Amino acid sequence: MNREPAVAGSFYPAEPQQLHLLLDQYLNDAETAPKVPKAMIVPHAGYIYSGPVAATAYARLIKAHDQITRVVLIGPSHRVGFNGLAVTNAQNFITPLGSIAVDQKSVHKIVKLPFVDYMEQAHAQEHSLEVHLPFLQETLDDFVIVPIVTGEASAEQVSQVLDMLWGGEETLIVISSDLSHYHDYATCQKLDKETSSAIENLQYESLGFDSACGRVGVSGLLKLAREKSLVVKTIDLRNSGDTAGDKKRVVGYGAYVVEV
Repeated sequence: MNREPAVAGSFYPAEPQQLHLLLDQYLNDAETAPKVPKAMIVPHAGYIYSGPVAATAYARLIKAHDQITRVVLIGPSHRVGFNGLAVTNAQNFITPLGSIAVDQKSVHKIVKLPFVDYMEQAHAQEHSLEVHLPFLQETLDDFVIVPIVTGEASAEQVSQVLDMLWGGEETLIVISSDLSHYHDYATCQKLDKETSSAIENLQYESLGFDSACGRVGVSGLLKLAREKSLVVKTIDLRNSGDTAGDKKRVVGYGAYVVEV
């Protein structure tokens, strides 16, 4: 069973060459850094809105293109309400750039937890994971994914899963989240600065429902980062008013990295 693309042609180009060129452009425009992230928080909107922000994190993976072989990908559910975390029976996730295998071994490991279950409908139309796959295909060589969609879940539950899958330098953790939604430009900037400060200070308890749509995954990562005494850095903070929209009603996007 394959998970076919749901938002190719809307959130990002469906034509492979066009997609490849767009990703190339975003990644070439992004600054790189000497250290490769262990984990990152990246936005998941349509590429014209959040692609340039996401690229600032993904560009840092290029030097580890042959080192990272497993990506744990966690994003929020936008269409289906449920409790806990949802995994899938899909063997592969398909994008216009090809097929990515699901790491069944890791899925079988975490599905033993009482709050993790198979739920195909949570994955079928969900864009929060899908939009990251072409970026990963463009920056890494051979890798498998552990795709997880979050419903109502605690920071403790997410951090437990992340700790089980933490691995070594072969494993990258990607948390998918946008920031504030549909405020005017100035309000968005103020709110997102406050959220970024909470993220940098690992204060997941102070993230509200409106701070970040992926706050369940973000909170779990921050809890684990605090326990492991790791540092989270903001590397980009913009909104749709900066990238491809008007400034009356904007969505915030941040890119953050955790290095070990």
